[in-house]
Amino acid sequence: MPEMTFRDAITQGLQEALDADPKVFMMGEDIGAYGGAYAVTRGFLQKYGPDRIRDTPISESVIVGAGVGAAMGGLRPIVELMTINFSLLAMDQIVNHAVKVRTMSAGASHVPLLIRTVTGGGAGLAATHSQSLEGWYASVPGLYVVNPSTPADALGLLRTCLKQQDPVLFCEHALLYGLRGAVPDEPYAIPLGKARIARPGKDVTLVGYSRMAHVAMQAADELAKRGVDAEVIDLRCLRPLDVATVAESVTKTHRCIVVEEAWKTGAFGAYLAYRIQQEAFDSLDGPVVHVGGEDVPMPYARNLELLAIPNAERVIQALKENFGL
Repeated sequence: MPEMTFRDAITQGLQEALDADPKVFMMGEDIGAYGGAYAVTRGFLQKYGPDRIRDTPISESVIVGAGVGAAMGGLRPIVELMTINFSLLAMDQIVNHAVKVRTMSAGASHVPLLIRTVTGGGAGLAATHSQSLEGWYASVPGLYVVNPSTPADALGLLRTCLKQQDPVLFCEHALLYGLRGAVPDEPYAIPLGKARIARPGKDVTLVGYSRMAHVAMQAADELAKRGVDAEVIDLRCLRPLDVATVAESVTKTHRCIVVEEAWKTGAFGAYLAYRIQQEAFDSLDGPVVHVGGEDVPMPYARNLELLAIPNAERVIQALKENFGL
């Protein structure tokens, strides 16, 4: 299979959608002439024109609100929010409008809206640009929340998201855009709500999503040198959430660590730990462990920022402290 970057995989998926359906168009800050804050839409304005690639004012509530209206009117808008931090300015449009239109209209209206946004820290962008808020949105019924970690998953999940009749929050980690990986040549799509077993193992289950799936893999590789065989599960989606695959793994390994970049307090990973203990309690040799980000606004100083985000060493230490491995 050929290799491509995470960025190029998303670019390809967006181009496929624009080429296949004239009802698809994009809106966002700097997505046109500038080519996107992370260069995902470079060249789109020249190829598709200003009617389909629309640079917007700096007003997230207007961007998402216009997207909701366009979707209700029969178009398929793709809205880009420069970072998930800025989605807070559009939370009313996302949570109270996009998500609830189908229910409040008794199914008469749909909002096939794709919201692309950038999540996560580690890029030295300080507290207001480095948050991982996808877990907040995953608590909202009616909203798909998707977090790919590889180029192949980014393209396969994006293809599926663009066929949904309900709103999707598609979260791209800021540090993954340059990641290279194999992507199948033949057409494929990845269903929402189906986790990926990134590495099989028998001694402990490590669960992560987005960049933390890679941190879990790094921990598993290091543990293998010590004779510990870790299974790594990449959730891919927070909503719908694939608890069954995780529970099946825990039934085999009897131990589980959930790794998440978001703050520890109120974290989505803590909810997942609860669900795992519900589904696989009799198989557990101890409580499900949650390794999350530190409960501080993200520091700007690089050395402090690295301390605030989970890494492989912290996962290994948690395994040793809780399970003696």
